[in-house]
Amino acid sequence: METADAITVAEDKGLDLVEVSATAKPPVCRIMDYGKYKYQMSKKARETKKKQTVILVKEMKFRVKTDEHDFQFKVRNIKRFLNDGNKVKVILMFRGREITHTELGREKLNRVGEELKEIATIDSHPRLEGRNMTMMLAPITAK
Repeated sequence: METADAITVAEDKGLDLVEVSATAKPPVCRIMDYGKYKYQMSKKARETKKKQTVILVKEMKFRVKTDEHDFQFKVRNIKRFLNDGNKVKVILMFRGREITHTELGREKLNRVGEELKEIATIDSHPRLEGRNMTMMLAPITAK
């Protein structure tokens, strides 16, 4: 159909002539209500955005000398983060000469993993990155 004829048909019906594929020979067009189409597409995009879940990565910092009460307090907060569906990056900071005793830091992070093994899986095991030792925990999804 000629372009001019298609435009008159679209105007008679009170609709728009929308180019679907410009690279095709001949170009492909469709007669439709473009405003309604855009509205439906934005509505569909909102629905898909509503259904998706955003997983945040929370951080919890420990030290080698973190005392028992503070340790339990931080573990409780990590449990709360995991129950909310977020991942947790556990960081153990070494200061000064503490870096010579990395085994103490590894023990502390393994203890965190042991305390949370019912609700979390260890994504990445403790590894030393400069003066920090890090470990990633993810919530167990299948319950």
